[in-house]
Amino acid sequence: MAHEHRELAAIYVQRGLDMALAEQVAQALMAHDALGTHACDELGISETTAANPLQAALASASSFSVGAALPLIVTALAPQRWVAPGIAVTALVSLAILGGLAARVGGAKVGPGVLRVAFWSALSMGVASAVGAIFGAS
Repeated sequence: MAHEHRELAAIYVQRGLDMALAEQVAQALMAHDALGTHACDELGISETTAANPLQAALASASSFSVGAALPLIVTALAPQRWVAPGIAVTALVSLAILGGLAARVGGAKVGPGVLRVAFWSALSMGVASAVGAIFGAS
């Protein structure tokens, strides 16, 4: 507990309080709600920054719907012999775009986000295709 108290006091000193006042603030806040204080001041988690489950569910449902629309359009419009490759390419492109969008929204570099999502998506498609071939799926 003493280590956590010192850790909080150090955070408050970095924010501009002198050590004596920082220790008093840490003591008072920990006495009131130690877990909440650490979550907020040490980890940056608060009620205003916590995820909203309903919002997360709606965002997931929307992104899945948008991501599924492009391969479905390819299925409907492409000639029969190009359906499978068209779906694979369209899915990879849409996943790469969504990976870049997620990176941008999250404040990360877009290029590595696009590459990471495209690589792992292509790998998972390849593994799924190989497993399907092993078991005779067509």
